[in-house]
Amino acid sequence: MTWTLAARTRKMTSSAIRDLLKLTERPGIISFAGGLPSPDAFPVEAFAVACDKVLTAADARGSLQYATTEGLPALREMVAASLPWRVDPANVLITTGSQQGLDLAAKVLIDPGSNILVETPTYLGALQAFQPMEPTVVGVASDESGVIVDDFEAKAPGARFLYALPNFQNPTGRTMDEARRAAVAEAAVRAQVPVLEDNPYGELWFDAPPPAPLASRHPENTLYMGSFSKVLAPGLRLGFLVAPADIHYRLTMAKQAADLHSPSFNQRVVAEVLKDGFLDRHVPTIRSLYQGKRDAMLAALSREMDGLGVTWNRPAGGMFLWARLPVGLSATALLPRAVEKGVAFVPGEPFYAGQADDRTLRLSFVTATSAQIDAGIAALAAAVRESLDRLSTAERDAAMAPA
Repeated sequence: MTWTLAARTRKMTSSAIRDLLKLTERPGIISFAGGLPSPDAFPVEAFAVACDKVLTAADARGSLQYATTEGLPALREMVAASLPWRVDPANVLITTGSQQGLDLAAKVLIDPGSNILVETPTYLGALQAFQPMEPTVVGVASDESGVIVDDFEAKAPGARFLYALPNFQNPTGRTMDEARRAAVAEAAVRAQVPVLEDNPYGELWFDAPPPAPLASRHPENTLYMGSFSKVLAPGLRLGFLVAPADIHYRLTMAKQAADLHSPSFNQRVVAEVLKDGFLDRHVPTIRSLYQGKRDAMLAALSREMDGLGVTWNRPAGGMFLWARLPVGLSATALLPRAVEKGVAFVPGEPFYAGQADDRTLRLSFVTATSAQIDAGIAALAAAVRESLDRLSTAERDAAMAPA
């Protein structure tokens, strides 16, 4: 039997990160590759209590029944109340993970050939969600504060939307500062380009909370996405969208066609967990845990990479750190050598919509122990050192030259 596949399947790509996770199954591999939250942060006891309450409630059978597409009203109200601008619960749509939010937005907003704008680099999962709809994906020049406004304005005419992660971005860990957020939000309104604001990491700040979301400035021009994966557990597969009424209706229809609704039981359990202000007590423990791991990785990088020409940033929250190899080295070429030494990371190349910087790489610091971080960074440094040793004298001198 020969199956005739839809043309759009040619645009579907496997996640480089998911493929890399197979490497981490090898015994002894220390993985800085996956974007997984630390299981040490999962509130198992709170969920055990909540599950019991849901299943012994007077309407327990309702938690196992079909439900409305928009989501559990109580959970939608909790989401609306948690956001730092006035949100009508009617504008909240519960999704099966925030990844579904990206998929729904792509189906509703993208036609073949549509121009869509993304940061440089951007979240790989968003590129995967957008590409089957056959858009032209345009990377907007970005720096340590995110989207560069002049380049955004130059590329904005005719674009369907700008996709951005202002808080502790995946993959770079960078944060858009207040001045840049104000400028981007105003520029988007002037250009009549909606913004898809993705905020899975915003609560995971270390020293100070990030500035207010882009959506709080112009809600009518923004589709805002959030997730319970990073503050509770990813296995719940629950996220949410906040959208203006006209687009909310279309997103709801798209979701209805995709899965009818997100799991009823999961929604009720999460609402039970959240109802007494649990996150206010729980999230600070995640922040403390992740900050300690970030500091351990920064210390290991400073110690092990000294003199190798490798640079990296200092994320103010989230789960990721962005590094760059010296001239003459490629992160993709480095990966097999690193795996041989027992450590894995994600090369930066798949995160770019256009011309990629093949010297970049993403390091996730939240699932490894301090001892694993020390050993893994030492192994990575050894792989870098060996790669530098293979360069010619002239190439090595260029690699070691000050930036």
